[in-house]
Amino acid sequence: MRLAPMAAILAVAVIGTPAAQAAPAREWIDQTTGHRIIRISQAPGSTSLYFHQNSYTRQGDKMVISTPDGIAVVRLADWRVTPLVRQTGIKLLLVGRRTRTAYYTQPHGAGVIVHGVDIDSGKVRRIATVARGSIGSINADETLLLGQWAEREPPLQPGGDGNRPGETAFAATGADGKPLSYADAKEVRLNQRLEAKIPMEIFTINIRTGARKVVVASTDWLNHVQFSPTDPARILYCHEGPWHKVDRIWTIRTDGSDQRLVHKRAMNMEIAGHEFFSPDGKWVWYDLQTPRGEVFWLAGYELATGKRRWFPVARDQWSVHYNQSPDGQRFSGDGGDAQMVARASDGKYLTLFTPQPIPDVAGIRADNADDLTEPGTLQAEKIVDLARHDYRLEPNVTFTPDGRWMIFRSNMEGASHVYAAEVATTK
Repeated sequence: MRLAPMAAILAVAVIGTPAAQAAPAREWIDQTTGHRIIRISQAPGSTSLYFHQNSYTRQGDKMVISTPDGIAVVRLADWRVTPLVRQTGIKLLLVGRRTRTAYYTQPHGAGVIVHGVDIDSGKVRRIATVARGSIGSINADETLLLGQWAEREPPLQPGGDGNRPGETAFAATGADGKPLSYADAKEVRLNQRLEAKIPMEIFTINIRTGARKVVVASTDWLNHVQFSPTDPARILYCHEGPWHKVDRIWTIRTDGSDQRLVHKRAMNMEIAGHEFFSPDGKWVWYDLQTPRGEVFWLAGYELATGKRRWFPVARDQWSVHYNQSPDGQRFSGDGGDAQMVARASDGKYLTLFTPQPIPDVAGIRADNADDLTEPGTLQAEKIVDLARHDYRLEPNVTFTPDGRWMIFRSNMEGASHVYAAEVATTK
């Protein structure tokens, strides 16, 4: 593997104080794609956040990552990594969209304690004590926590999760007694959890007053809770389970009004999921398959109008998660392996997608065109070759605020690390 000229930094001593760590540990040019790759993290076992959780300051100068001993800050100008919170057993949530605060939780009985840490000073303050349940999001003006609670939380995989951060080692046998693939075993475990009919709640907690308000209560499996990046009162959540069995994607306001099913299945084995807001909060985007594992789309729903856009995705370009650039002009995909739903034979890449509209023929527009799904195409460019990546750890790619880099987590060098891939090619 050829290293870029400035990539000779494999291990660097601490600079100055223990709070200052070296800038990038390793850098190279991907020989398949021609794009520059930087390994940001120093410590094996480091991970970036889940794909829809905000990692970045509003000013776009820093991001946060999880490390084996806590939380670290990355300065995006030079990838310098600085420890922020040294404490094991905590969970990094996200960075606030109004203040320069990183939020994290620590277990506390049947619930959690939520803390906020100033990204610049390292000063920690207690935000709230949640008596029961977990916290998954914070709203755009940082006044409400969003969480979920279940009467009980059985493990998805009996016997425990995977051995590396972010992984779950799903395993199950089929009716013939033979082991199922990782993807099919996961479906079995999801279905078992759905059929358990465990009482659940999605709730908010007012950060100022501590007041807890139930927004949704159900014995359906509620999951994937997230606040809009721009509207403090808009929530996106899902009915979890095997995607072909549930109408998954829902939105609601914090006062319980405007509850909407974002996508209604119209075909047996149709699935939709891994939903996320556009950066401006105006759209919900998601993976759509009609039917599962056969025909793939990146689909969008405009909240204000109900307008829909669908872009077809080739089998080898299907991704576990998609994301959208800050300017809304492009999408990313983190690929998938042959064991996953698309069963792609050559799908282990990070991909950059550029949408293209399909114009009306000869400029002749149908009278009801505005009421129909708007089609388009996606121009695809491979950014990172992940042939050595094990997809039990999902890459969860995001764009940096300036749109120049794609941040992801990978185990392509063995241990989990956080990486940056330059969107512009160096070839």
